[in-house]
Amino acid sequence: MERPWPLTGRDAELRRVAAAIRPGAVGIVVAGPAGVGKTRLAREALALPGRRGATVVWAHGSTAARPFPLGAFAGLLDVPAGDAVETIGRALDALARQQPLVLAVDDAHLLDEHSAIVLHRVVVRRLAPVVVTLRTGEPAPETVTSLWKGDHLPRLDLAPLDVARTSGLVARVLGGPVESASARRLWTLTEGSPLFLRHLLAGEVSAGRFTPASGIWRWTSEPAISPELVDLLEQQIGDLGPGVQDVVDLVALAEPVAVPTLSALTSPADLEAAEERDLVRTDGLVARLAHPLYGEARRVAMGTLRARRLRGRVAQTLDAAPDPIHRAVLTLDSDLPPDSALFLRAAEAATRMYDLPLAERLARAAAATGDPAARLVHAAALSWLSRGDEAEAILAHLAEQAPDSATRARAQLHRAGNLLWTLARPDEARQALAAAEATGSAPLHVAGMSLALAAAGGEFSPVLLRGRELLHEDLPDDLARILVASAVSAAAAVTGESGLLDEAAVVGGLTADRVPTVIPGFGLADLQVLGHRLAGAPDRAVDQARRMQAASADLPGPARLMGLVVAGHAGLAGGRVGDALLLLREAWAGLADSGHEFRFRCRTLLAAALAQAGQAEQAAPLLAGIAAGRHPAYRLYAPDDLLALAWGAAAEGSTTESLGRAVAAAELARETGAPAYEVLAWQTAVQLGDADAALPRLTALLERGPRAVVAHAHARSWADQDGERLLSAADSWARLGDLVAAGDAAAQAADVHRRQGGRGSALSAAAFAEKLAGRSGARTPALAVAVRPLPLTTREREIAALAARGLSNKDIAARLTVSVRTVEGHLYRAGLKLGVSERTALADVLGVG
Repeated sequence: MERPWPLTGRDAELRRVAAAIRPGAVGIVVAGPAGVGKTRLAREALALPGRRGATVVWAHGSTAARPFPLGAFAGLLDVPAGDAVETIGRALDALARQQPLVLAVDDAHLLDEHSAIVLHRVVVRRLAPVVVTLRTGEPAPETVTSLWKGDHLPRLDLAPLDVARTSGLVARVLGGPVESASARRLWTLTEGSPLFLRHLLAGEVSAGRFTPASGIWRWTSEPAISPELVDLLEQQIGDLGPGVQDVVDLVALAEPVAVPTLSALTSPADLEAAEERDLVRTDGLVARLAHPLYGEARRVAMGTLRARRLRGRVAQTLDAAPDPIHRAVLTLDSDLPPDSALFLRAAEAATRMYDLPLAERLARAAAATGDPAARLVHAAALSWLSRGDEAEAILAHLAEQAPDSATRARAQLHRAGNLLWTLARPDEARQALAAAEATGSAPLHVAGMSLALAAAGGEFSPVLLRGRELLHEDLPDDLARILVASAVSAAAAVTGESGLLDEAAVVGGLTADRVPTVIPGFGLADLQVLGHRLAGAPDRAVDQARRMQAASADLPGPARLMGLVVAGHAGLAGGRVGDALLLLREAWAGLADSGHEFRFRCRTLLAAALAQAGQAEQAAPLLAGIAAGRHPAYRLYAPDDLLALAWGAAAEGSTTESLGRAVAAAELARETGAPAYEVLAWQTAVQLGDADAALPRLTALLERGPRAVVAHAHARSWADQDGERLLSAADSWARLGDLVAAGDAAAQAADVHRRQGGRGSALSAAAFAEKLAGRSGARTPALAVAVRPLPLTTREREIAALAARGLSNKDIAARLTVSVRTVEGHLYRAGLKLGVSERTALADVLGVG
């Protein structure tokens, strides 16, 4: 990976070092651990004096030169041999003749005695500014340490890069944004060391494991450190005696390891020796490696048989009762005999933690005996990992061969879920549900799955009828609770029943101090966010989404991506388009090419966010996917799909199409009994410019919650062309938390004031709209009209915008269902009004880019 590595995240330190070595200054000591960038910082700071004509003398301490007098200055100063006093004096004279001078001494902790004295006297006599680097944690000559201890030089301790600076550096090197989880993992492995970071990243990019997806760089598989990095780490680790090697290897394989356990498996003396050499660190209770990459290096060097034996030794010391995962993983990779019961308990625990790759691995090992319970857990993990065909094979066989009706029912229920959500085969899912019901077992699970399938298909009446009762039943387990809670949340969300929505959250385990313990909990969270979004309570949506994202932030597999989607949805709920884009883009990078059903949800939300941000070209392929079809389990979200298409058409300048999509969403919501969705759809139509069509229905829906109240006020003000009341609506939207709607209402107020001759009021309203847009990140059609007013009718502006985006007159006519002659006439009049004769100039005038 031949890419330049800029100095990033060190601006303050660079300014301090540069100031310390300017003419007349005394200098500075830069201290820090190996690989932190001390030498690079010094070289960057020295570049400025070097350009001003100063001579820079670079002396280097090293173990090779340390036995020789003035070894650090070898080849730099022509000093004849002599006694110590003469030699040091001649060296100082030679330096004095090179004025103006800056003396740089690298790795000063390795200086020989004579070189250290020369450095000390240059500083004390103020012969030249100096910049000194040294490694912390290493012994240094007293003459060197006295430089800062005696207050001759200030000392700058250079810390490793933090996560944000690491991410920024990698993004600059790679030329694009980096997935947050991958950036955190890079930082965790390197602990912010630029040296280790450079070697690790170079190897991963070259091997094709760190690649861009949807414009975002991310890890696509487990890292494997390069031979070059192994060599570098082995130099730092040094030679290991057998006892110390046992300590380091045991910790590398099983960290954290309890100190008493480690002492018993090795010896207290070897543990102390490893700690003294800064190979392991302890807090008195557990031992960890001093650097994460030490473990990577030791695992590469370790033989397979040795690793399996050591893992087994540690596993035998662990108590599996409080946490079975650690012992199970060590046992699975050791020379111990398999423990299927342990593997099953650990798989269930990993599932509760949302770590699906680990859950699948452990469940597969547990299922090797053919245990039906283990096979169910394994199939569930496979399904949630989007490996639906593998899950179906297990479940279909289990449904036929199950030893009892209860197991047969559970197998058919898992089949129903897998067939609908993972494999998108709704008819077969209903057949599996019927087969589960026919067993007569697990009636509450069957009822819960029945409600979940009905809600997914947009059938809300039966869910409301039966779901209220089931919420108060003594549901047998987390799976039954999440099925019922999700179905009721869906129905409550789209009908605007906020109290019922809250009840469902509690049953599903999504409360102030809890998150659900099964993966479908992310679907529950998304439905809860939808309910609060439609009701007009985005703050509650953000709170729930934040908890789900936090619970999954550092996990492999789909859980983290689902958490990002839910958080991005919450961002859109509050009109924070910019925030939503960051989250949804990252989620899409991981979901776009996956088979995971949450990609459909992510696609819709990301398309809407891009369109609201005015990024029509980026939204276009996502919108094309939406138009091509949707997942059968997401029919309840169909109004959201239409609204995303509406915003997409609006971003392209097609006002007629955008309004048609918004009205279609409202009509669909009304037909399916989803009044809360209908409110949002009519609100969107008002934001896109049509209050007359929306007002009658918003009046009828006025009792549907806070969003309905503000949407009605907005529609009435726009219909009446009342600029002041539109500004009041903008304030109301801002207080409610919908910043995009607030910006559109303010922009419409500016348009009204301008057309009514109130120039000052128009400018004030436009400034308010711009301020709101700055907070939201939105660039909507209403805002475009407010900030770039043009003497065009709505139709003229629409046709001119489509022409500016490259559509032919024939294409525009087909899109707007008008004649080509009508298009030509509008374009001609628009050109006259704008003073533009060339079609290509329209883009600049309209601000289309």
